[in-house]
Amino acid sequence: MKKVEDYIRTIPDFPEPGIMFRDVTSILQDAEGFKLAIDEMKRILEGVECDVIAGAESRGFIFGAPLAYALGKPFVLVRKKGKLPCETIEQSYDLEYGQATIEMHKDAIKPGQKVVVVDDLIATGGTIEAACKLIEQLGGEVVKIVFLMELAGLNGREKLAKYDVEAVVTYEGK
Repeated sequence: MKKVEDYIRTIPDFPEPGIMFRDVTSILQDAEGFKLAIDEMKRILEGVECDVIAGAESRGFIFGAPLAYALGKPFVLVRKKGKLPCETIEQSYDLEYGQATIEMHKDAIKPGQKVVVVDDLIATGGTIEAACKLIEQLGGEVVKIVFLMELAGLNGREKLAKYDVEAVVTYEGK
């Protein structure tokens, strides 16, 4: 029986020499691989009580929305600044070279709601740390963070140490 990592294409030396790029598109292009990825993320959430699934733009949408559907939960978007039409709150965070800002609708999370955050990859953890801050600012409680892949060599878990974090597949390097 195939595992999720069997569907992940590795591209050496992209975007620069020494980097082993883990390509999620190879999962999406295979119906069996995509189903397995969602099923494995759903398995991680067995026994976790939650009210809402939140996903970070854009690949968090790809994995978070079908996961929310499978669990019968609403799905909340965490988007880049300027992309949401209603009143928002925002959180900035540091990138390797610069800064970025993400937003959520002010009415996306109700006080006391238990939220699972979903994304495709944890690298340095900055985007998801900012998403968790937004959820908490709205009164939500982050009960679990689920990633399809983790690049352990980039130490993203350190930034998310106060949360329950789990990845389907972990790669030791960067």
